[in-house]
Amino acid sequence: MSYVDCFVAAVPSENKNKYLEHAKLAAEVFKECGALEIVENWGNEVPDGELTSLPLAVKAEQNETVVFSWVVWPSKQIRDEGWATVMDDPRMSPEINPMPFDGKRLIYGGFNTLLKA
Repeated sequence: MSYVDCFVAAVPSENKNKYLEHAKLAAEVFKECGALEIVENWGNEVPDGELTSLPLAVKAEQNETVVFSWVVWPSKQIRDEGWATVMDDPRMSPEINPMPFDGKRLIYGGFNTLLKA
């Protein structure tokens, strides 16, 4: 089964277009490195929580929007090989493709697909 990397971040709302450009270039690199699909989602109804929530998890500020993204890979092996290539690609360097958000508050993880319906 496939393997999925997911990402949650708080992006300054005014940086929506910068984020989209960053994501488009990153998606190009990921696809070249073996990813099957890249999905970027801009928060629309992401409620604040009292104990837990996506905004709390990324310490979203009033002027920020929560984004939720994922990359689908054919397998973990291809993902591991692909990530190594992605990280070496000059298009992913901060000088060429800077992150338009605070990367210290980025949450990410890798998941084995359990069910796809």
